[in-house]
Amino acid sequence: MFAEMSLLNWLVTKKADVDHGGAEASLSIWGWGGLGVVLFLISFGPFAIFYLAFYILCFIGGDFVVLLLFGKTNSEKHLERCEHSYLPSKQTAILKVSEEMKSESKPIKIDRRLTGSNIIDEPLQQVIQFALRDYIQYWYYTLSDDETFLLEIRQTVQNALVQFSTRSKEVDWQPYFTTRLVDDFATHLRVFRKAQERLNEREDPKQRDDPEELLDSFFEAEVEMERNICRDMVCMSRKDEEGYLRDLCEVLLYLLLPSGDFHNKNMRYFLREVLARGVLLPLINQLSDPDYINQFIIWMIRDSSCNYEAFMNILKLTDKPPELEAVKDRVLEELQHLRSLDTGADDINIIKNQINSLLFVKKVCETRIQRLQSGKEVDALKLAANFGKLVVIALEHILVHNIALQFFMDYMQHMGGQAVLFFWLTVEGYRVTAQQQLEVLQSSQRDGRKQSSLTTKGLLRAAAVGVYDQYLSEKASPRVEVDEASVTRLAQKLSKEDPTPEIFDEIQRKVYDMMLKDERYYPSFRQHPLYVRMLAELDMLKEPSFRGSDDGDLESFNGSPTGSINLSLDDLSSGSVDESAQLHAFISDTVDAFLNQLPMAGVCNDHGKTYALYTVTVIRKNSDGSEDIWKTYRRYSDFHDFHMRITEQFESLGPILKLPGKKTFNNMDREFLEKRKRDLNSYLQLLLNPELVKACPMLIPYVYDFLENKAYSKGKGDFARKVPLIQKSDIDPEHCRVSAQLDDNVDDNIPLRVMLLLMDEVFDLKERNQWLRRNIKNLLQQLIKATYGDTINRKIVDHVDYMTSPEQVSDYVKRFRDSYWPNGILAETPPRRDKSLRMRTRVAAKTTLLGIMPDELKHIIGADTTRKGILRVFDMFQHQSLNRRLVYVFLEGFLETLFPQYKFSDLFVKLHSRSPRVLKYSLKLRSLHKR
Repeated sequence: MFAEMSLLNWLVTKKADVDHGGAEASLSIWGWGGLGVVLFLISFGPFAIFYLAFYILCFIGGDFVVLLLFGKTNSEKHLERCEHSYLPSKQTAILKVSEEMKSESKPIKIDRRLTGSNIIDEPLQQVIQFALRDYIQYWYYTLSDDETFLLEIRQTVQNALVQFSTRSKEVDWQPYFTTRLVDDFATHLRVFRKAQERLNEREDPKQRDDPEELLDSFFEAEVEMERNICRDMVCMSRKDEEGYLRDLCEVLLYLLLPSGDFHNKNMRYFLREVLARGVLLPLINQLSDPDYINQFIIWMIRDSSCNYEAFMNILKLTDKPPELEAVKDRVLEELQHLRSLDTGADDINIIKNQINSLLFVKKVCETRIQRLQSGKEVDALKLAANFGKLVVIALEHILVHNIALQFFMDYMQHMGGQAVLFFWLTVEGYRVTAQQQLEVLQSSQRDGRKQSSLTTKGLLRAAAVGVYDQYLSEKASPRVEVDEASVTRLAQKLSKEDPTPEIFDEIQRKVYDMMLKDERYYPSFRQHPLYVRMLAELDMLKEPSFRGSDDGDLESFNGSPTGSINLSLDDLSSGSVDESAQLHAFISDTVDAFLNQLPMAGVCNDHGKTYALYTVTVIRKNSDGSEDIWKTYRRYSDFHDFHMRITEQFESLGPILKLPGKKTFNNMDREFLEKRKRDLNSYLQLLLNPELVKACPMLIPYVYDFLENKAYSKGKGDFARKVPLIQKSDIDPEHCRVSAQLDDNVDDNIPLRVMLLLMDEVFDLKERNQWLRRNIKNLLQQLIKATYGDTINRKIVDHVDYMTSPEQVSDYVKRFRDSYWPNGILAETPPRRDKSLRMRTRVAAKTTLLGIMPDELKHIIGADTTRKGILRVFDMFQHQSLNRRLVYVFLEGFLETLFPQYKFSDLFVKLHSRSPRVLKYSLKLRSLHKR
């Protein structure tokens, strides 16, 4: 028992010792641990704990990655050992591509057929080959020798060309060339004219001559006309232009490329950049270059001879000192060359004449430069009106001359006397019509043909009563104011007597005296600016000597060495014609000008061209019984021109005089020439019939002019032209339809529409008297019908078909190839020509344009208007930004015609409406609508 107690006490004591030792051990662990933490923080800082945690995480992550890779490798090896699959193992993407590249590629077959025409495909394939060689191969071969890429590029280009060719064959190009192209050019010219008019209204001369101001005015006028389109950004900003071309090319590639090629972005972007920046942009730069256009004008009209008068007019009219300086420098070079020549006695006179001519040109240039630089240049019309001695033109000549009558008509309308003038003209027309109708009636009665005299007289009575009611009756508004006694006598004649051609003569003479003597009319017209403008249009306005300033810094300049001045209207009466003399003429022989040259008649072989001359024997029996006999020589074209002139002036002669028709082929056949001679003889006998001459005495001067022993001047009209029958018009020229909306009968006549449209815009005819425009329209109709007949539209359609034929398209492609790759080598960009040469080219181009203008045009619309219109067109082409705009307009019209179903017009509106000018104009319109 004691032993048990002893053992128990021992155990208790031992347990207490153990508990005490454990407490001490636990305390020592926490102590040491805390001490370690404190020492760690003191040694490594407070952030060391985070570094430690980061290191631990990295260690665990690394272990995980090693285990993953090890497990994946072992798993794949295990699966490969355990897998019993009958399919081959799949290659990874890189290995697959590598194997395909190493394997032999299939050859790409290129189909060389593009358009279906071999004559087009051959040069087109050469163009493709040259383009690939010079734009792609030179850099591609530095990267790879593989031909596959080049073949695919070629295949893609050919696919696009095939689509383009197919679409072109389905399009009717005739409306584009005859309507759209002309309308676009006329609209461009109209916008340019409006811009010039706005600049001329500004008071600051510097703004009027500033090209930037002209561009601003032009594009503002374009916005006003197009409403939601302005091409200023495309034409004036290189960045915007490149972006526009990229957008346009991407649309074209979408339409022309196969779907797979288009959705290949690398291919699409590559072709887009090549097409936009490698093809279109250089082409547009060249076509819009003013110097290139000037050279092209000279090349187009290279067959025309240089007109000295036109050259001097250009020097006197130009307002660009650089042009004059360039001409003067060239003249000095020529003078130095001529003076250095060692000539003999035979050539000395020729050299002296050349030197004198060059000295005169030099003087003109220096004088003009001094005027422009001094700022003392004034309007020639104002100079002539204030200081010049004006040519006096009689009223009788004004009334029978188209241009002069136009200005007198404008003046009479301004003074409220248009009824007086229209009455006089209407009576003239009535007299000619009445004479014609009565002559036809008498002729039919002599020949035994049935024609009711009552019908003819009834028509004449209705016409006479219509003239009376319109101008002389109490209901007329406005009424011609003449004495009531004369009006009463006329009314009695109309009611009791048969109408005669002379029934209005008494009142017409009084109206003529009224216009001649009344201070409101002709006397005041001679003091009006319109009279001065009329003289300028007739080329009868001499610029008076220009007096310099008081310090004598400028020299006077007047005259011309040629002394070439057009015949004035006063000269019409200088060569008096004996009306009592009887004239007879007949064709006595036919001369072949190719075999028999007649220098004494002023006719010779024209560059080897064969034509027939008719020897016309003229016999004039004078009142004293003597006879004058002479021979003159005329071609059929002379007869034709003469016939056109007299039937234009005397419309009643048209149904009476019948000229033999033209013949295009075999017109030198002897039998044909003999038949034509007989027909022309009949024409002359009818023309000189005493009854016809008596009925139409105003015809005599024309006949004498035609039969005189001199070279016949076609269309140069030494004699005035009579106006057609004119009714009183109440049409306001300001409210006439625009040129694009011509009359219905004009729209059907393609050449008449084109000519009228261009003449309206070039010469600003819509702002002129509407009578003049109607007269021009009638003249053009007669000219076109006489020249081409009734099949002119068919001929134009055939010509358009010829222009788009495979032969012509092949020629276009060959010219493009030869111009870009002469002899198969890429043409180098030519250096920009020096300024002096470019200025001389401008002068030469202007001279050429002005020199080819026919005198007939000047006689129709006036010399001054003709010069201004031609120079306006030339000035329009001297601004590269405006030329770019015209090129883009043509390109857009071409694409709209080629792809009518894709609404290209909406696309162009979207692209061009980004301009700030469009937004500004839209805000302006909204503000106006709110008001």
